[in-house]
Amino acid sequence: MKTLRILLCAAPLLLFFSASSARSQQAVAFPSGDTTAQGILYLPHGAGPHPALIVIHEWWGLNDWIKQQAAGYAAKGYVTLAVDLYRGKVAATPDLAHELSRGLPQDQGVRDLTAALAYLQGRKDVKRNRIGAVGWCMGGGYALQLAIAAPALRAVAINYGSLATDKSALAQIRAAVLGNFGGQDQGIPPAAVHAFEAAMQSLGKPVDAKIYPLAGHAFENPNNAGGYRAQDAADALARVDRFLASQLEP
Repeated sequence: MKTLRILLCAAPLLLFFSASSARSQQAVAFPSGDTTAQGILYLPHGAGPHPALIVIHEWWGLNDWIKQQAAGYAAKGYVTLAVDLYRGKVAATPDLAHELSRGLPQDQGVRDLTAALAYLQGRKDVKRNRIGAVGWCMGGGYALQLAIAAPALRAVAINYGSLATDKSALAQIRAAVLGNFGGQDQGIPPAAVHAFEAAMQSLGKPVDAKIYPLAGHAFENPNNAGGYRAQDAADALARVDRFLASQLEP
């Protein structure tokens, strides 16, 4: 698999949130090869079984904004696991984010995510055939790599993540794929999105990619003071909600 591009995401300004809409949250650990991966599990109300969602962070790490997104999905009825690919480290500066992302071997990241999928599949409160993934920036690229590595995944939402076009890799995907991208994103230009769409369509894979013409990278994150676009972000996140509901809910 090609090395993921490391893309500049929204600066991690402090963002307060409440996870009270989720029933509970807890730190969890699960085996990943000969190591131990970790994350935060957010549980919805009700005994279930529920559909489940793997949430994958930006290059900053598992920070407050990603935790907010995970808690929000739990409130919508998903058993949600926010995987900590950096295993406890969170960046506050672009230099540290670059160091952490470059220091994460792609095979380890994908292994941790497939281990997270296995962890969710083993829970009695999860519908094992109704599990999806959503990621932003670096996490969007990893969401796609997870879909390639794990045919059991049912749905993947990529928010301005690095894209693959190798047909031998994309042929492994069994999940429906949705993507949201910025037309002004220098790292993932519209041409790359169109090439990805064309490759998926040639393989008969379900794909729905939307490009927001005036948006740049990380346009969904309100911490991105210079590039957040509230209207585009609301539309993109609503698209993800509808997509996940259509693919993961009965």
